Amino acid sequence: MALAITAYGTKVLRKVCDEITKDYEGLGTLIDNMWETMYETNGVGLAAPQVNKAIRLFVVDTEQVYEGMNDEDKEDLFEDEEPIKETFINAQIVGESEEVWSDNEGCLSLPDISGEVERPWAIEIEYYDRDFNKHTKTFTGYNARVIQHEYDHTEGILYVDHLSGIAKRLIKGKLNKIAEGKISPRYRMRFAK
Repeated sequence: MALAITAYGTKVLRKVCDEITKDYEGLGTLIDNMWETMYETNGVGLAAPQVNKAIRLFVVDTEQVYEGMNDEDKEDLFEDEEPIKETFINAQIVGESEEVWSDNEGCLSLPDISGEVERPWAIEIEYYDRDFNKHTKTFTGYNARVIQHEYDHTEGILYVDHLSGIAKRLIKGKLNKIAEGKISPRYRMRFAK
């Protein structure tokens, strides 16, 4: 079942999320619903706070983007790394590269807004998958970017927090409209009360 996306201005998006255990009630159903919601809204990642749950859980699928890229973009953004489709539970970034790169980012919780965000090219992350198997992996390029964006959600951080002062001022009016529910999104949203 597709869930409503939590809009900018809602308190849950600013919470540092709680870790969960494998017996978290309804976890399997929640993960299934998050995948469905992400695909229905044309996202490449979705974090639990975006569906009003303050827990350390997010899903990422870069395979769908990879399939639509030309060979040059695939080489630039993925290098020798395969695209991923993965569930991340209780993730902790434990290392990152000094090399950084900028790219345009958007967010389902902030519809119709985007901005240039600088992020590390590579990260090392510890996490549990859907079956609660523990992994420590290094991701680079586009995979690392999407993971960092969703990971930020579990830390109460939004991509707009990374924007320059001028960029933030330019979108302030749009952010206020989202927070006030004065937009017409193309998918179901939950607004701050």
